[in-house]
Amino acid sequence: MRFLVDADLPRRSAALLRSLGHLADDVRDIGLGRASDADIAAHARRNGACLVTGDFGFADIRNYPPEKYPGLIVLVPPPEATAGTILDLLQQVVDKPRLLKQFPGRLAIVEPGRVRFRPA
Repeated sequence: MRFLVDADLPRRSAALLRSLGHLADDVRDIGLGRASDADIAAHARRNGACLVTGDFGFADIRNYPPEKYPGLIVLVPPPEATAGTILDLLQQVVDKPRLLKQFPGRLAIVEPGRVRFRPA
């Protein structure tokens, strides 16, 4: 699966995804580190990438209708989470083939111990 990692996630996120066999780019590595949310979402859509972010603004389905994207994943780590905690949360989700199949065209809100999907 192809992922685009937003700038609000740890720098090691894209490397983690690649280590799990996925294609992944970090927005900071492709010149989009300071891009608007709309530009980042458009890039993900054009390139067939599931967007992984901690920005709850992407959960607004009026602005980012899930069915128009290869997937939108919003990570919601616990308060005071470390980079390691966020990476663990990401790995717990993308390391499960059953969950991966559900991402295209849907919004996933990922919290410790729980994944909520917005219906397609």
